[in-house]
Amino acid sequence: MRRRHTFALGLGAAAAVSLPAWAQARPRIVSVGSALTEIVYALGAEGLLVGVDTTSLYPAAARSLPQVGYMRALAAEGVLSLKPTLVIATTAAGPATTLDQLRATGVETLVLPDRYDYDSVIAKIDAVGRVTGKTTEADAMIARGRADMAELTKRLATTTSKPRVLFLLSMGGGAPQAAGRDTAADGIIRLAGGTNAIDAYTGYRPLTPEAVLASRADFVLVTSQTVQSMGGIEAILDQPALRRTPAGRAGRVLQFDTLLLLGFGPRTPQAALELAAALHPDLARAP
Repeated sequence: MRRRHTFALGLGAAAAVSLPAWAQARPRIVSVGSALTEIVYALGAEGLLVGVDTTSLYPAAARSLPQVGYMRALAAEGVLSLKPTLVIATTAAGPATTLDQLRATGVETLVLPDRYDYDSVIAKIDAVGRVTGKTTEADAMIARGRADMAELTKRLATTTSKPRVLFLLSMGGGAPQAAGRDTAADGIIRLAGGTNAIDAYTGYRPLTPEAVLASRADFVLVTSQTVQSMGGIEAILDQPALRRTPAGRAGRVLQFDTLLLLGFGPRTPQAALELAAALHPDLARAP
C-alpha cells in the first residue's frame, strides 16, 4: 500500500497505466483535517468530496457534507458508510487501528505529515493537487504562498524585535491552557517573527500564576472563539497575574479566527502576515 502511494504521487500522469483505481476514475474522497478540506475547496475540487471530519468548518460549504466524526477518534464504519475510494488525512488523524482497518478493506488511505511550518503546508497542497487532478492550480497556489512568505521574510529582516507572545487556548474553569513548543500556535508565532513566551514544555499545559508572570509576555494571543466564550477581552485580562505582565499592563491582546491562525493550510501566509503586522506595527506601515 505504501509503495503504491509513493509511486502514484511521484510519477504522475506518465505512469497512468499503473495508477490505483481511485486515480484512474473520479475519486470519492473523505477528507480528515481542516487544512486538507480547505485545500480541496481552494483548488476547486470540492465536487470530489463525499465526507469530512468535524474540524472541517471552513469554508462554510464544508459543513453541509456528511461528517465522519472527530479526526482523532475516527470509526471505520462511519467512514466506510460513505463508500470512499480515497481517504486523505494528516498524521494527527487516528486512531491508527481505524486507518489500518480502512486500508484492509481496500480503501486507499493517504496520510500526510502535519508539521507546523510552511514547508508542511506546501507538501499538503502539492499532494492534494495530485490526487484531485488539480496540479496546475496547486502549483499556482504554492507559488503565491511562497511569494507572500518571501515578502514577509524580507520585511521581518528590517526589525530586530522578537516580541514574546503567550498563546492561551482555554481559560475557562481553572488555570489557562498555554501553548508550548511543537504546537500550531508556536509555529505561527515563529513565522510571524515572534518568540513563544512558553518554551519549557511541548504541547498545551495549564499555567500557574507564577508561570504567567515568568512568561514576561509582550502580547497575549487568543482565538476569537475564546474571546467569545469568555465574554470579551476584558474578561481575559481580568486575572491578577496576567495583568502584571507587559501585555496585561498595556492591554495587548490579539485575537484571530482559530482555523485561520492554527490551521496550517492555504491561508497560513495570510495569518502569518496579519500576525506579523500586529506584533510589529512598523511593518504594517511599510510600503
